Order: sequence, then structure tokens, then C-alpha cells
Amino acid sequence: MHMTAPTSSTIRSFFLDGPAGRLEALLNAGAADATHAALVCHPHPSFGGTLHNKVVFHTMKALNTFGFPVLRFNFRSAGLSQGEHDHGRGEVDDVRTALDWLDKEFRLPMIFAGFSFGAAVGLQAACPDTRVKAIIAVGTPVAAIDNRSYDFEFLQSCTKPKLFVSGARDQFGPRAELQRLATSVPEPRKLVLIEGADHFFEGRLRELRETIESWIREVALHR
Repeated sequence: MHMTAPTSSTIRSFFLDGPAGRLEALLNAGAADATHAALVCHPHPSFGGTLHNKVVFHTMKALNTFGFPVLRFNFRSAGLSQGEHDHGRGEVDDVRTALDWLDKEFRLPMIFAGFSFGAAVGLQAACPDTRVKAIIAVGTPVAAIDNRSYDFEFLQSCTKPKLFVSGARDQFGPRAELQRLATSVPEPRKLVLIEGADHFFEGRLRELRETIESWIREVALHR
């Protein structure tokens, strides 16, 4: 069933009470009959990543199309959020804070999506969380960023539906490594490589959005 998005997309701006101080957040309202709530996490704050990132915005819009309320927030140190960057460690707790808030606010099954750093960090919180029914990893950084490599070994125990979507020319996600990761994790899983797209899906944001919407219709609405 395709949900109807709110006629006027109300955006609520507020702060979450995070483990290292307040976290700046935006909530795009959902439909009254929403079946799920969603969280979208942004890329690396040390490289300018915030909740206003274009890939994050288009991922949010794809989820909001189904009438899901969608939460975005700035990791510690980004935007108006307090705290210092913790190199992906404390940021996992930031994600847990956001998931807890979504659950308390809506009491709905949740879908997690993260872009780049947001995926590497957020999946660590979302995969073991039974309230999260499906996960979307956009631009999964299987190659090192700023001399930091991310370990995705924890995905070996993640049995919930997983969508990996990356650009075929993603400089932080070489095709062979992405394919190796995607085929190594438990079903159900899907890998979509968007031809011509780089890490930031420049000129290919419409295809990114359509890929997410198609997968939500096929998989996540039934969870």
C-alpha cells in the first residue's frame, strides 16, 4: 500500500537531548495513517556533512513520499549540535538517541537510512535494534575516508532487509568491494549501482530517489 504524503509538508525544528549535549534536528511530518517512521543520517561532519546534505535530503523525500515521518539530525559537532566529533564512536550513541526519540514519538516500526559516514555509523545502531525493520545504506564507504577504514563485519548478523545503493563511480565505494560486502551479508539484501554516479550522486539524485522508493514499495512496506 502506498501511503499519501502530507498535503503540506510540515517541518519541525528542535533539539534532541543527546549523550554529548543537544543535537539539532528536523522532522518532516508524516501522514496520519503512517505505517512507519524513518531516520536519515548525514555524511562525515569533518568534511562539511550535515542534515542539509543533498543526498540526505533526497533520501528523506523518498521516505516521506510514503507518508512516513522522517527525522534528520546533526551529529555531535555538526551544525548547531553540541559536543566534539568522536570519530564514529560516540556518534553511534547519537543515532540510538534519535531512534529512541522516534520510537517514543510515533510508536511505529522504523526504517533507517544513512549516507556515507551516516551509514557506517548508523548501521551499527540500527542493525541490532529490533524496532528497525529495514535499512538503507547509501554510498557505503567500503574504502578509507581520511585514512579511516570502517569495519562492516557486524553486518554478518544483520538479517533484516538491506538496500545498498551507490554510484558506479563512487570514489569511496569501489564496485568490487561493494559487491563483495553485499554478497557476504545475510538475505534479504539488494545492491543497486547507479551508472554514471559518483559518491555524491551528482546529476543522479533522481535515480537515487527512485531506487529507494521502488525498494520501499517492494520490501519495506511489508515489514
